[in-house]
Amino acid sequence: MITIREESFHDVEAREALLDACFGPARFQKTCERLREGRKAADGLSLVIERDGELVGTVRLWHVSAGPNRPALMLGPIAIDPALQSLGLGGKLMREALTRAADRGHKAVLLVGDAPYYERFGFSTQKTSSLWLPGPYERNRFLALELESGSLNGARGLVSATGAFENKPDLTALVAAAAQGQLPGVHAAF
Repeated sequence: MITIREESFHDVEAREALLDACFGPARFQKTCERLREGRKAADGLSLVIERDGELVGTVRLWHVSAGPNRPALMLGPIAIDPALQSLGLGGKLMREALTRAADRGHKAVLLVGDAPYYERFGFSTQKTSSLWLPGPYERNRFLALELESGSLNGARGLVSATGAFENKPDLTALVAAAAQGQLPGVHAAF
């Protein structure tokens, strides 16, 4: 049985393993990673496909600005287990992500990807010609979809991250707590 659901913190390890299998370590060098780095994905827009209890697909969307004062989402990465590709799971996950984004009131989605694949969902380069990303990318792969007609009219400028920052643990406090034996399962090595 296949289920599309919101990602939980229990899925992180499996999601990262899937992304490694699909994209390898080069995924961390991509320009869009700079927009995701240290940020939380948009609420309710981190989705996974589960098949018989196993995570086999993932997609996340992130808050960005499509130029000054122009809120949008950046989609990606989207990945499907290589053994299950070409079964339509990516399309199902993509449609679900876009539906949920629209239902949450988001007006536009940007991505960098294969134009012939994403055109079937309504993405094109029409609304990205006056936008640019903070690093190298192929212009013909920088695509947009308006969830609300006209939402990217006049969009111009640098796409920048606007999402909330991830909560990071205070490393100094963790080291001090470990040194004092205050972390369960961690024994001081001093």
